[in-house]
Amino acid sequence: MIRNQLLVCAGGACITSGEKSVKDVLVEELKKNNIEDEVQLIETGCMGACDLGPIVVVYPEGTFYQKVNVKNAPLIVTEHLVKGRTVPDLLYSEPVGEKKAHTSAEIPFYARQVKRVLRNCGAIDPLSIDEYIARDGYFALAKALEMTQEEIIKLLIDSGLRGRGGAGFPTGLKWKAAREAVGSPKYVVCNGDEGDPGAFMDRSVLEGDPHSIIEAMTIAGYAIGAQKGYMYVRAEYPLAIERFDYALSKAREMGFLGDNILNSGFDFDIEIRIGAGAFVCGEETALLRSIEGKRGTPTVKPPFPAQSGLWGQPTLINNVETYANISQIIIKGAEWFRSVGSLKSPGTKVFALAGNVQNTGLVEVPMGTTLRELVFEIGGGIPGGKKFKAAQTGGPSGGVITADYLDMPIDFDTVKEIGTIMGSGGLIVLDETSCMVDVAKFYLGFTVDESCGKCTPCREGTRQMYQMLERICDGKGKDGDIQKLNRLAETIKDTSLCGLGQSAPNPVLSTIRFYKDEYEAHIGEKRCPAHVCKHLLVYSINAEKCVGCTACARQCPAQAIAGEVRKAHVIDQSKCIKCGSCYETCRFGAISKE
Repeated sequence: MIRNQLLVCAGGACITSGEKSVKDVLVEELKKNNIEDEVQLIETGCMGACDLGPIVVVYPEGTFYQKVNVKNAPLIVTEHLVKGRTVPDLLYSEPVGEKKAHTSAEIPFYARQVKRVLRNCGAIDPLSIDEYIARDGYFALAKALEMTQEEIIKLLIDSGLRGRGGAGFPTGLKWKAAREAVGSPKYVVCNGDEGDPGAFMDRSVLEGDPHSIIEAMTIAGYAIGAQKGYMYVRAEYPLAIERFDYALSKAREMGFLGDNILNSGFDFDIEIRIGAGAFVCGEETALLRSIEGKRGTPTVKPPFPAQSGLWGQPTLINNVETYANISQIIIKGAEWFRSVGSLKSPGTKVFALAGNVQNTGLVEVPMGTTLRELVFEIGGGIPGGKKFKAAQTGGPSGGVITADYLDMPIDFDTVKEIGTIMGSGGLIVLDETSCMVDVAKFYLGFTVDESCGKCTPCREGTRQMYQMLERICDGKGKDGDIQKLNRLAETIKDTSLCGLGQSAPNPVLSTIRFYKDEYEAHIGEKRCPAHVCKHLLVYSINAEKCVGCTACARQCPAQAIAGEVRKAHVIDQSKCIKCGSCYETCRFGAISKE
C-alpha cells in the first residue's frame, strides 16, 4: 500500500541542476530502508520555481524541499519518511525569516498564482495517461464530440480566449475561419517553436502535461473538420519531443487518437515535426513551409493559413499555451474562463520570469496583473538591493516597461500603448546595472542572426541598425544617429514581409523612447551611464586607497599599470584595453570604473 508520494521536479532547470542524480539516490535510499513498496517516486514536469531546484515534494502533507542534492537527498528518506520529521536545512524560508515546513501553496512565489495552463505541470506524472484522466483528462474531448462544430466555436468566441503566441488574435474567430474555409483535407497545427531568449513556457507544458495539448488538438480537429494534426517543436527540446511522442502512443492505445475516436465516427491523428531551430519558423507561414519539408521562409498574407495553409489547404494554427486552455473552457464554460483576467483579455498568462530578479521561473497569473506584482511580490524583488530599471517583454519583438509603468495592468492591449507586446510570455527583469543601448543591441543582434534573408528591409535594414548600435556602444556614435535609427526602424516596420522584420526594431524604438538620455550620453559624452559598454569605460586608481600590492599590475595583460611596491599605482590610459582585470583583482576597492 502506498503511504507517501515523492514528487521530483524533472523540468529543464532541475534536470540541469542534477535532478537525475537526486532521483537515483532517492530510489536507492528507499530500497535500503525497505520502503520502496510504500513510497511512490514520480518524476513530474516543471514546478515553476527554477531557482530553487532540484525540488522534491512529499505527499500527502505536501512538504516542499528545495535545492536538494545527492548529499542531502538521503535525509528526506531517513528523516522524513522513516522517522516522520522534516529536514530543516532543505525547507523553504522567506528572505528574512526562519526555515519552516511549507506546502507550495504557502510559498509567496506560488500563493499569488492562478494555475490553469500549468494546472498539471509538477502535479502529475507526464508519462501516465491514467493520472491525466484522473484530473478530468479527455472529459472535454468526450463532451466536445457530443456538441456540434458551431457550438464549440461559439463557446470559444464567448470565452474571449485570445491566442497566447503573441498576436492575441481571438481564438474562436480563427477556428471559425478554418471551419468555414472551402477545401479538403484540413489540418490542425500546434506551434511549439518557442524561440524567444529566456522563454520556456511552451516547453514546460509539453514536458509536464502533453495530453492536454493532444486533447485540445483533437477537439480542434473535430471543430474545423480536420483529420490530421502536426505538432511542430524545435529539436532543442528533446525531452518535450520524447514525452509528447510517448503520450501520443498512449492516447492511441486508449482510443483518444486514431480511427473512430470514442466510437464517435470521428478520425484524427497527430504527427510530430521537428524543426531545426530557426527563429523565423515561429512565424506561422514559415512554420508551415518547414512542415512541408521546404526552407522555412515566410510568405505574403493574405491568404491566411485558415484559407490556404499546409499544401494549400485550410489550416488552423495555435501555440501550445492557447491549446492548453481549450479543454477547461469546454468543461467549465465561457463564464468560468472570463472569471479572471481583464475585460478584453480574459484568462491567465504564463510568463517566464528571468533576469535580475530574486525568484526566477514559470509564473501564471490573471491577465491584468501589474508588473509590480510580478516582479516584487511573486518575483521577490531585485537582488542585492539594486533598483528596478525596466522589464523586457516580448523578446526580440518587444520592448521595455519602465518603472513609471510598474502599476499598469499587463494585457494584450495596454502593453501596446507603451510600444511593446506581450509576446509569448518572456519577461526579463533589468536592474540599474543594465545599459539600455546594449540591451537593444543584444536583441537586434539576435534578430540579425535569425533573419531568413528573404526580404531586403529585414535582411539589410536590421544589420544596418545593428552596426549603428555597435558604433554607439564603442564610443563612435555621431550626432544624428538617433534620428537615423528612428527613420530606419520605421521603414523596416512598414516594409518587411513578416512579423519578424516588422517587429525587429521594437527594442530599439522602445529604448530610445524611454532612455534617450542614455543614447545621448553614449554619443555626445562618450560615456555609458550603466558602466557596461567596454570601450566607454575608464578605469582609474584611487591613490589614497591603493596599498601598492602590485596585484593589479601583475594581472594586467597590456602592462598598462605602473608603480612601486607599497606605493600608489597609476593606469596608463593610452595602453588600457578596458578588460577589467585590474578592477576584478583589487581587494582594497582602490580601482573604480566610470
